[in-house]
Amino acid sequence: MQLGSSKVFLNLSTFFKENIKGVLVSALVAVAAKFLSEHYGAPAMLLALLLGIAMNFLSDDPRTHAGIHFTARTVLRLGVALLGVRVSWEMLRDLGPGVIAWVILGVFLTIGFGMVLARFLGRSTDFGLLTGGSVAICGASAAMAIAAVLPARENDDRDLTFTVLGVTVLSTLAMILYPVLVELFGFDAETAGIFLGASIHDVAQVVGAGFSVSDEAGEVAVLVKLIRVSMLAPVVLLLALRVRQALASGEKHRPKILPGFLIGFAALALLNSLGVIPDVVRSLLTELSGWALLVAIAAVGIKTSPRSIIAVGGTAIMMIVAETVFLALFVLGVVMCL
Repeated sequence: MQLGSSKVFLNLSTFFKENIKGVLVSALVAVAAKFLSEHYGAPAMLLALLLGIAMNFLSDDPRTHAGIHFTARTVLRLGVALLGVRVSWEMLRDLGPGVIAWVILGVFLTIGFGMVLARFLGRSTDFGLLTGGSVAICGASAAMAIAAVLPARENDDRDLTFTVLGVTVLSTLAMILYPVLVELFGFDAETAGIFLGASIHDVAQVVGAGFSVSDEAGEVAVLVKLIRVSMLAPVVLLLALRVRQALASGEKHRPKILPGFLIGFAALALLNSLGVIPDVVRSLLTELSGWALLVAIAAVGIKTSPRSIIAVGGTAIMMIVAETVFLALFVLGVVMCL
Protein backbone atom coordinates (compact mmCIF):
# COMPACT_ATOMS: atom_id res chain seq x y z
CA MET A 1 0.00 0.00 0.00
CA GLN A 2 2.79 2.36 0.93
CA LEU A 3 4.66 1.46 -2.28
CA GLY A 4 1.56 2.24 -4.34
CA SER A 5 1.11 5.60 -2.63
CA SER A 6 4.75 6.47 -3.25
CA LYS A 7 4.37 5.62 -6.93
CA VAL A 8 1.29 7.82 -7.28
CA PHE A 9 3.07 10.67 -5.52
CA LEU A 10 6.10 10.25 -7.81
CA ASN A 11 3.90 10.31 -10.92
CA LEU A 12 2.10 13.43 -9.72
CA SER A 13 5.41 15.09 -8.90
CA THR A 14 6.78 14.29 -12.36
CA PHE A 15 3.59 15.50 -14.05
CA PHE A 16 3.71 18.73 -12.04
CA LYS A 17 7.34 19.42 -12.93
CA GLU A 18 6.76 18.76 -16.64
CA ASN A 19 3.62 20.88 -17.00
CA ILE A 20 3.56 23.63 -14.39
CA LYS A 21 5.63 26.17 -16.34
CA GLY A 22 3.53 25.88 -19.49
CA VAL A 23 0.30 26.08 -17.49
CA LEU A 24 1.51 29.18 -15.64
CA VAL A 25 2.57 30.88 -18.88
CA SER A 26 -0.89 30.24 -20.38
CA ALA A 27 -2.56 31.49 -17.18
CA LEU A 28 -0.44 34.64 -17.21
CA VAL A 29 -1.49 35.41 -20.78
CA ALA A 30 -5.14 34.84 -19.80
CA VAL A 31 -4.87 37.19 -16.79
CA ALA A 32 -3.28 39.87 -18.99
CA ALA A 33 -6.08 39.45 -21.54
CA LYS A 34 -8.73 39.72 -18.82
CA PHE A 35 -7.13 42.88 -17.43
CA LEU A 36 -6.98 44.52 -20.87
CA SER A 37 -10.55 43.44 -21.62
CA GLU A 38 -11.92 44.99 -18.43
CA HIS A 39 -10.06 48.26 -18.98
CA TYR A 40 -10.44 48.69 -22.74
CA GLY A 41 -13.63 46.79 -23.58
CA ALA A 42 -12.22 44.35 -26.15
CA PRO A 43 -13.31 40.67 -25.92
CA ALA A 44 -11.07 38.73 -23.52
CA MET A 45 -11.02 35.65 -25.79
CA LEU A 46 -9.74 37.70 -28.71
CA LEU A 47 -7.05 39.35 -26.60
CA ALA A 48 -5.93 36.02 -25.10
CA LEU A 49 -5.62 34.58 -28.59
CA LEU A 50 -3.64 37.54 -29.95
CA LEU A 51 -1.34 37.74 -26.93
CA GLY A 52 -0.79 33.99 -27.16
CA ILE A 53 0.14 34.16 -30.85
CA ALA A 54 2.67 36.90 -30.01
CA MET A 55 4.33 34.44 -27.59
CA ASN A 56 4.47 31.56 -30.06
CA PHE A 57 8.21 31.13 -29.43
CA LEU A 58 7.39 29.59 -26.02
CA SER A 59 5.65 26.65 -27.70
CA ASP A 60 9.01 25.21 -28.78
CA ASP A 61 10.76 25.87 -25.49
CA PRO A 62 11.31 22.49 -23.75
CA ARG A 63 10.53 24.06 -20.38
CA THR A 64 7.01 25.12 -21.39
CA HIS A 65 6.15 22.88 -24.35
CA ALA A 66 4.43 20.06 -22.42
CA GLY A 67 2.41 22.36 -20.15
CA ILE A 68 1.15 24.48 -23.04
CA HIS A 69 -0.07 21.38 -24.89
CA PHE A 70 -1.69 20.03 -21.70
CA THR A 71 -3.50 23.34 -21.18
CA ALA A 72 -4.68 23.56 -24.80
CA ARG A 73 -6.15 20.06 -24.59
CA THR A 74 -7.13 19.07 -21.04
CA VAL A 75 -7.96 22.45 -19.51
CA LEU A 76 -9.99 23.14 -22.65
CA ARG A 77 -12.13 20.05 -22.03
CA LEU A 78 -12.63 21.04 -18.40
CA GLY A 79 -13.92 24.46 -19.45
CA VAL A 80 -16.35 22.96 -21.97
CA ALA A 81 -17.66 20.46 -19.40
CA LEU A 82 -18.34 23.26 -16.91
CA LEU A 83 -20.44 25.11 -19.52
CA GLY A 84 -23.22 22.64 -18.66
CA VAL A 85 -23.96 24.58 -15.48
CA ARG A 86 -25.45 27.37 -17.62
CA VAL A 87 -28.15 25.11 -19.08
CA SER A 88 -31.47 24.10 -17.49
CA TRP A 89 -34.87 22.74 -18.57
CA GLU A 90 -36.54 25.75 -16.98
CA MET A 91 -35.06 28.16 -19.50
CA LEU A 92 -36.28 25.94 -22.36
CA ARG A 93 -39.80 25.89 -20.94
CA ASP A 94 -39.92 29.68 -20.63
CA LEU A 95 -39.45 30.27 -24.37
CA GLY A 96 -41.97 27.77 -25.67
CA PRO A 97 -41.63 24.92 -28.21
CA GLY A 98 -42.01 27.08 -31.33
CA VAL A 99 -39.02 29.33 -30.71
CA ILE A 100 -36.93 26.39 -29.49
CA ALA A 101 -37.67 24.41 -32.67
CA TRP A 102 -36.68 27.31 -34.93
CA VAL A 103 -33.46 27.95 -32.99
CA ILE A 104 -32.47 24.27 -33.17
CA LEU A 105 -33.27 24.17 -36.89
CA GLY A 106 -31.06 27.23 -37.40
CA VAL A 107 -28.18 25.47 -35.63
CA PHE A 108 -28.30 22.39 -37.85
CA LEU A 109 -28.93 24.33 -41.08
CA THR A 110 -25.91 26.55 -40.41
CA ILE A 111 -23.67 23.55 -39.73
CA GLY A 112 -24.96 21.88 -42.90
CA PHE A 113 -24.36 25.09 -44.85
CA GLY A 114 -20.78 25.17 -43.54
CA MET A 115 -20.15 21.60 -44.72
CA VAL A 116 -21.60 22.25 -48.19
CA LEU A 117 -19.69 25.51 -48.52
CA ALA A 118 -16.45 23.81 -47.49
CA ARG A 119 -16.80 21.27 -50.29
CA PHE A 120 -17.71 23.97 -52.80
CA LEU A 121 -14.62 26.02 -51.87
CA GLY A 122 -12.27 23.05 -51.76
CA ARG A 123 -11.85 22.95 -47.97
CA SER A 124 -12.17 19.85 -45.80
CA THR A 125 -15.54 18.81 -44.38
CA ASP A 126 -14.03 18.94 -40.88
CA PHE A 127 -13.16 22.60 -41.41
CA GLY A 128 -16.75 23.25 -42.47
CA LEU A 129 -17.98 21.51 -39.32
CA LEU A 130 -15.60 23.55 -37.17
CA THR A 131 -16.53 26.95 -38.59
CA GLY A 132 -20.22 26.16 -39.10
CA GLY A 133 -20.56 24.74 -35.59
CA SER A 134 -18.85 27.70 -33.97
CA VAL A 135 -21.13 30.15 -35.79
CA ALA A 136 -24.26 28.08 -35.15
CA ILE A 137 -23.81 27.31 -31.44
CA CYS A 138 -21.71 29.54 -29.21
CA GLY A 139 -18.66 30.92 -30.97
CA ALA A 140 -15.24 30.23 -29.47
CA SER A 141 -16.52 27.73 -26.87
CA ALA A 142 -18.20 25.62 -29.55
CA ALA A 143 -15.12 25.79 -31.77
CA MET A 144 -12.99 24.39 -28.94
CA ALA A 145 -15.49 21.64 -28.09
CA ILE A 146 -15.85 20.56 -31.71
CA ALA A 147 -12.08 20.61 -32.26
CA ALA A 148 -11.74 18.30 -29.26
CA VAL A 149 -13.63 15.46 -30.99
CA LEU A 150 -12.51 15.93 -34.59
CA PRO A 151 -9.71 13.56 -35.67
CA ALA A 152 -6.16 14.88 -35.39
CA ARG A 153 -5.00 16.34 -38.68
CA GLU A 154 -2.35 18.64 -40.05
CA ASN A 155 -2.88 22.31 -39.13
CA ASP A 156 -5.71 21.55 -36.68
CA ASP A 157 -4.36 24.12 -34.18
CA ARG A 158 -4.15 26.70 -36.95
CA ASP A 159 -7.73 26.02 -38.03
CA LEU A 160 -8.99 26.29 -34.44
CA THR A 161 -7.10 29.54 -33.86
CA PHE A 162 -8.45 31.03 -37.07
CA THR A 163 -12.00 29.98 -36.23
CA VAL A 164 -11.87 31.43 -32.71
CA LEU A 165 -10.35 34.63 -34.07
CA GLY A 166 -12.94 34.88 -36.85
CA VAL A 167 -16.06 34.21 -34.78
CA THR A 168 -14.91 36.55 -32.01
CA VAL A 169 -14.29 39.43 -34.41
CA LEU A 170 -17.57 38.83 -36.25
CA SER A 171 -19.47 38.47 -32.97
CA THR A 172 -18.09 41.81 -31.80
CA LEU A 173 -19.14 43.46 -35.06
CA ALA A 174 -22.59 41.88 -34.73
CA MET A 175 -22.91 43.22 -31.18
CA ILE A 176 -22.48 46.72 -32.64
CA LEU A 177 -24.46 46.39 -35.88
CA TYR A 178 -27.39 44.09 -35.03
CA PRO A 179 -29.04 46.42 -32.48
CA VAL A 180 -29.08 49.04 -35.27
CA LEU A 181 -30.91 46.53 -37.51
CA VAL A 182 -33.37 45.84 -34.70
CA GLU A 183 -34.19 49.56 -34.55
CA LEU A 184 -34.48 49.83 -38.34
CA PHE A 185 -36.98 46.93 -38.52
CA GLY A 186 -38.91 48.25 -35.53
CA PHE A 187 -38.84 44.99 -33.59
CA ASP A 188 -40.46 44.89 -30.17
CA ALA A 189 -38.35 43.81 -27.17
CA GLU A 190 -39.19 40.09 -27.38
CA THR A 191 -38.61 39.86 -31.15
CA ALA A 192 -35.36 41.83 -30.81
CA GLY A 193 -34.18 39.46 -28.09
CA ILE A 194 -34.96 36.39 -30.21
CA PHE A 195 -33.09 37.83 -33.20
CA LEU A 196 -30.01 38.84 -31.20
CA GLY A 197 -29.84 35.64 -29.16
CA ALA A 198 -30.27 33.39 -32.20
CA SER A 199 -27.77 35.13 -34.49
CA ILE A 200 -24.81 36.48 -32.45
CA HIS A 201 -22.05 33.95 -31.80
CA ASP A 202 -20.64 34.51 -28.30
CA VAL A 203 -22.61 34.76 -25.05
CA ALA A 204 -20.84 37.93 -23.88
CA GLN A 205 -21.68 39.77 -27.10
CA VAL A 206 -25.30 38.60 -26.91
CA VAL A 207 -25.52 40.11 -23.43
CA GLY A 208 -23.97 43.37 -24.67
CA ALA A 209 -26.26 43.66 -27.68
CA GLY A 210 -29.44 42.57 -25.91
CA PHE A 211 -29.21 44.87 -22.92
CA SER A 212 -28.17 47.78 -25.14
CA VAL A 213 -31.70 47.54 -26.63
CA SER A 214 -33.62 47.04 -23.35
CA ASP A 215 -33.66 44.90 -20.22
CA GLU A 216 -36.46 42.71 -21.60
CA ALA A 217 -34.65 42.23 -24.93
CA GLY A 218 -31.49 41.33 -23.04
CA GLU A 219 -33.21 38.69 -20.91
CA VAL A 220 -34.89 37.07 -23.94
CA ALA A 221 -31.63 37.20 -25.93
CA VAL A 222 -29.72 35.39 -23.18
CA LEU A 223 -32.41 32.68 -22.91
CA VAL A 224 -32.37 32.09 -26.67
CA LYS A 225 -28.58 32.05 -26.68
CA LEU A 226 -28.51 29.43 -23.93
CA ILE A 227 -30.71 27.18 -26.06
CA ARG A 228 -27.96 27.31 -28.67
CA VAL A 229 -25.39 26.55 -25.96
CA SER A 230 -27.46 23.51 -24.89
CA MET A 231 -27.12 22.18 -28.45
CA LEU A 232 -23.38 21.79 -27.88
CA ALA A 233 -23.82 18.36 -26.25
CA PRO A 234 -25.93 16.67 -28.97
CA VAL A 235 -23.86 18.18 -31.79
CA VAL A 236 -20.56 17.06 -30.26
CA LEU A 237 -22.04 13.60 -29.59
CA LEU A 238 -23.13 13.27 -33.23
CA LEU A 239 -19.66 14.36 -34.37
CA ALA A 240 -17.99 11.82 -32.08
CA LEU A 241 -20.19 9.08 -33.55
CA ARG A 242 -19.34 10.27 -37.06
CA VAL A 243 -15.61 10.15 -36.35
CA ARG A 244 -15.87 6.64 -34.88
CA GLN A 245 -17.68 5.36 -37.96
CA ALA A 246 -15.16 7.02 -40.29
CA LEU A 247 -12.18 5.31 -38.63
CA ALA A 248 -11.34 1.68 -39.19
CA SER A 249 -12.69 -0.70 -36.54
CA GLY A 250 -9.15 -1.73 -35.64
CA GLU A 251 -7.95 1.80 -35.03
CA LYS A 252 -6.34 2.02 -31.60
CA HIS A 253 -7.22 5.65 -31.05
CA ARG A 254 -10.88 5.62 -31.93
CA PRO A 255 -12.64 8.34 -29.90
CA LYS A 256 -15.07 7.36 -27.17
CA ILE A 257 -18.77 7.47 -28.05
CA LEU A 258 -19.26 9.81 -25.09
CA PRO A 259 -16.15 11.92 -24.43
CA GLY A 260 -15.59 12.61 -20.74
CA PHE A 261 -16.09 16.35 -21.08
CA LEU A 262 -19.44 15.78 -22.81
CA ILE A 263 -20.59 13.54 -19.95
CA GLY A 264 -19.56 16.30 -17.53
CA PHE A 265 -21.50 18.89 -19.55
CA ALA A 266 -24.67 16.73 -19.56
CA ALA A 267 -24.34 15.86 -15.86
CA LEU A 268 -24.03 19.50 -14.81
CA ALA A 269 -26.95 20.50 -17.07
CA LEU A 270 -29.08 17.77 -15.46
CA LEU A 271 -28.09 18.76 -11.92
CA ASN A 272 -28.79 22.41 -12.71
CA SER A 273 -32.21 21.47 -14.14
CA LEU A 274 -33.02 19.56 -10.95
CA GLY A 275 -32.12 22.65 -8.89
CA VAL A 276 -29.61 20.83 -6.70
CA ILE A 277 -26.71 23.16 -7.48
CA PRO A 278 -26.70 26.12 -5.04
CA ASP A 279 -26.52 29.59 -6.58
CA VAL A 280 -23.09 30.22 -5.06
CA VAL A 281 -21.70 26.99 -6.52
CA ARG A 282 -23.29 27.67 -9.91
CA SER A 283 -21.73 31.13 -10.02
CA LEU A 284 -18.37 29.69 -9.01
CA LEU A 285 -18.49 26.96 -11.68
CA THR A 286 -19.56 29.48 -14.33
CA GLU A 287 -16.61 31.69 -13.42
CA LEU A 288 -14.26 28.70 -13.40
CA SER A 289 -15.51 27.65 -16.84
CA GLY A 290 -14.81 31.11 -18.23
CA TRP A 291 -11.28 31.11 -16.82
CA ALA A 292 -10.54 27.55 -18.01
CA LEU A 293 -11.61 28.42 -21.56
CA LEU A 294 -9.64 31.69 -21.46
CA VAL A 295 -6.46 29.95 -20.27
CA ALA A 296 -6.95 27.18 -22.85
CA ILE A 297 -7.40 29.60 -25.75
CA ALA A 298 -4.28 31.45 -24.62
CA ALA A 299 -2.41 28.13 -24.87
CA VAL A 300 -3.90 27.46 -28.31
CA GLY A 301 -2.69 30.91 -29.37
CA ILE A 302 0.82 30.20 -28.08
CA LYS A 303 0.88 26.97 -30.11
CA THR A 304 -0.04 28.83 -33.30
CA SER A 305 2.51 30.68 -35.42
CA PRO A 306 1.48 33.94 -37.11
CA ARG A 307 2.56 32.55 -40.49
CA SER A 308 0.11 29.66 -40.21
CA ILE A 309 -2.79 32.09 -39.68
CA ILE A 310 -1.88 33.96 -42.85
CA ALA A 311 -1.65 30.63 -44.70
CA VAL A 312 -5.26 29.75 -43.90
CA GLY A 313 -6.33 31.59 -47.06
CA GLY A 314 -9.10 33.86 -48.27
CA THR A 315 -11.58 31.01 -48.77
CA ALA A 316 -11.59 30.35 -45.01
CA ILE A 317 -12.43 33.98 -44.32
CA MET A 318 -15.14 33.85 -46.97
CA MET A 319 -16.61 30.74 -45.34
CA ILE A 320 -16.95 32.12 -41.83
CA VAL A 321 -18.42 35.40 -43.09
CA ALA A 322 -20.89 33.55 -45.33
CA GLU A 323 -21.97 31.29 -42.45
CA THR A 324 -22.55 34.34 -40.25
CA VAL A 325 -24.65 36.03 -42.94
CA PHE A 326 -26.58 32.81 -43.58
CA LEU A 327 -27.53 32.45 -39.91
CA ALA A 328 -28.51 36.12 -39.61
CA LEU A 329 -30.73 35.96 -42.71
CA PHE A 330 -32.37 32.74 -41.55
CA VAL A 331 -33.17 34.19 -38.09
CA LEU A 332 -34.35 37.45 -39.65
CA GLY A 333 -36.75 35.54 -41.87
CA VAL A 334 -38.05 33.52 -38.93
CA VAL A 335 -38.71 36.47 -36.63
CA MET A 336 -40.52 38.33 -39.42
CA CYS A 337 -42.82 35.34 -39.89
CA LEU A 338 -43.52 34.81 -36.19
